Amino acid sequence: MDGGVRLLGLGDLAACQRLAADREWGQEDRKWRFLFSVGDVYGVDDGDGELAGTVVSTLYGQDVAAISMVLVAKRFERRGLGGRLTRHAMDNAGTASFCLTATEYGRPLYERLGFKAVGQCTTYIGASDGPSRRGVSVPVEAADMPAVHALDTEVFGADRSRLVDGLPFFCETLRVVRDGGGIAGYGGAWRNDDRFVVGPLIARDAETALALVDEIVPEGPIRLDIDHRHPEIIAWAEEHGLRPAFTTTIMEWGAPIANDPARLFLPVAQALG
Repeated sequence: MDGGVRLLGLGDLAACQRLAADREWGQEDRKWRFLFSVGDVYGVDDGDGELAGTVVSTLYGQDVAAISMVLVAKRFERRGLGGRLTRHAMDNAGTASFCLTATEYGRPLYERLGFKAVGQCTTYIGASDGPSRRGVSVPVEAADMPAVHALDTEVFGADRSRLVDGLPFFCETLRVVRDGGGIAGYGGAWRNDDRFVVGPLIARDAETALALVDEIVPEGPIRLDIDHRHPEIIAWAEEHGLRPAFTTTIMEWGAPIANDPARLFLPVAQALG
């Protein structure tokens, strides 16, 4: 390996995707580009023009950072590179709290670093016939964004303004439920390779959340990453013919994050919370 951890740029995107392919992950071009726009992507060169490993740190205000895309090339496994990259990202973020979603394979690494499990998430996949109703929500408008931002900060427990500001451009569908002068919920869907990811979804209650899902879900192959604390969304997925693909562990490090999981129904992506 070439040694030092360096901050990557969009010029390294193809190398990141080749590394992901080495780990049998998808190309995920849209997600990678969004991560580059809202977070810090770090990598270690392998000395032969490729990347030996990557990690992404997405800072939410001064208090919380999301860690994701911890990838190590197969030929460099079991040399401590994943831990080294993760610690580098955490040291450079300098926040009191961190969150991530761990695969079964990656969980032991994060436990060694001091992360604790706080929940589980099951990914459901299948096909959708498209929105089953309209009328509860409306397409987001620029005037809605301050209220969307305020609701997101309140529910997530940290200021995700950079991420939220990017959602109208990242999501192919982004709708809100207006409640008098405020926002009762918002939800979106975005294309990831050959399927749509349904999320984010934040709402005041399950009824509003289910109405949003019905109105934002696109036609075709879809994916929902569902926190086990939301059986009503799991029931919706099963009723619509989706099936569980895999389960991951939601983990946190440091000071407890003052979020409200009861209103956080679907993440933007597992990489972002």
